[in-house]
Amino acid sequence: MIHAVLPAGSYHGWGICGKYIVREMSKFTDITLMTEQFDFNEIGDEFDFRLLNDKRMADGDYEAIKKSPSWNVNAPVLQAIIGNSMRPLLPQFRGNVNVGYTFFEDNVLPQQYLEDGRNFFDTVVTGSSWCEEVLRGYGLTNVTTIIQGIDPTIFNPFFPEKEYFRDRFVVFSGGKFELRKGQDLVIKAYKAFQDRHRDVMLINSWFNKWNFSLQTMAASPYITFAPASDDYISMMNGILRDNGLDMDRVITLPPYPNVMMAKIYRNSDVGLFPNRCEGGTNLVLMEYMACGKPAVASFSSGHRDILTERNSIRLTDLKQTSITNNNVAIAVWDEPNPDEILAALEAAYRNRERLAETGRQAGEDLAALTWTSTTRRFYEVLTR
Repeated sequence: MIHAVLPAGSYHGWGICGKYIVREMSKFTDITLMTEQFDFNEIGDEFDFRLLNDKRMADGDYEAIKKSPSWNVNAPVLQAIIGNSMRPLLPQFRGNVNVGYTFFEDNVLPQQYLEDGRNFFDTVVTGSSWCEEVLRGYGLTNVTTIIQGIDPTIFNPFFPEKEYFRDRFVVFSGGKFELRKGQDLVIKAYKAFQDRHRDVMLINSWFNKWNFSLQTMAASPYITFAPASDDYISMMNGILRDNGLDMDRVITLPPYPNVMMAKIYRNSDVGLFPNRCEGGTNLVLMEYMACGKPAVASFSSGHRDILTERNSIRLTDLKQTSITNNNVAIAVWDEPNPDEILAALEAAYRNRERLAETGRQAGEDLAALTWTSTTRRFYEVLTR
């Protein structure tokens, strides 16, 4: 028996990660999912909902553990770590083997965080080699990397051609709208791009349910950020309009579960991911590339585990930038150059054959990075 203390869902990275780890691990061992209540709408798929519900610990037992000062089990425990704190979701819940899983972008770490990483876990698993390098640089040694996977039954390169917008050159951009994800850089570069070419189009999937995160975009030096509506679509289209985008050539998507995104990816020509920092490998980027689609992406932080010279158009003109909160340094991120982003879009637009080859290589490379292989690696760490 393995106990997994993980979020579950289909609309954000942690939830998708938890869903697939539990689903795949249940195929070869007993597993209990310990998480807050969820409903069908959060999972987005009837079969996954039934499976996760069957594996989920009863509410009474879960609430009892939450209220207890300590609770020990004679079984391995995998827990999500809260940000970069190195603290598990349920710190009072302990197994005979304790493994934590973390993604973080704030890479300036207080010493207490490192002590917690040593005290709470036998092994800290990071979602990227960049996070592992950060932790090892601070002296934490019980660390290894296991990157996320893709579901090859949904995200695969077998039908990469567009069914729609065949007369347009379509740019896709995904990820929750915030400064770290770099959609301000997308807006700035795409504005210049659309002004040069009448046949280009932008599809964005930027829904962000966390307002504090969305508000970080106020720090952007590149765009006007004045959200004027509580309705997501209206708000986002207003921001794009304020920044000069031709809204006849823009599609702003509502939140979709990730299982519905493959069709959208396949109906674009290039993905644009100028992210300033990724503690993981960027699940949206992985799923996009797995569909045999070429991406323009910053070659930094977690992206480096996925991008190669052959499977992507890498943004390498990066400048380190200090990130602060209340005048306290919390991170150092890589700032992409807007001119390089625009040049990459132009190169993609003018070299369609080379772009198709890049997409083919992306699909081939990502096909090996499945949730099955990810989960097998977790099982090895939990049971060795």
